[in-house]
Amino acid sequence: MSVSSRFAVGIHILSLIEINKTGVSTSEFLAGSVNTNPAVIRKIMGMLKKAGLVNVRPGIAGAELAKDLSDITLLDVYKAVDVVKEKELFSIHENPNPDCPVGRNIQDSISIHFSIAQTALEKALENVTIEDVVKNIVDKGKLKS
Repeated sequence: MSVSSRFAVGIHILSLIEINKTGVSTSEFLAGSVNTNPAVIRKIMGMLKKAGLVNVRPGIAGAELAKDLSDITLLDVYKAVDVVKEKELFSIHENPNPDCPVGRNIQDSISIHFSIAQTALEKALENVTIEDVVKNIVDKGKLKS
């Protein structure tokens, strides 16, 4: 089981909108780069719009970033696309056997460690911006911003 691909696709969308800022970033254009259906792009774009990360206007083709690249962190994208609920990155199986000493204590024994790990992940994502991602893409020499 892995984190939803919406997270990576959200980062892809925002990066491409910036790199293509002189062009028109339609859902069809973005879908071509992501190699998915435009409906998937529109769904994720709706999530990014709701989070205030992109501007999309009905009836007008294309999208644009709603914030400066340096103001959008990977944590913003992670939260925008509903990768996981608050403090639920790692789920603990429900209803372990209370008659077993492990079953009776497993949830309390590991939940704190799961919480610490999720906090560390979110802290790491908070320190990387879409600007960092775009610079990395451009530095790879594949595109010029």
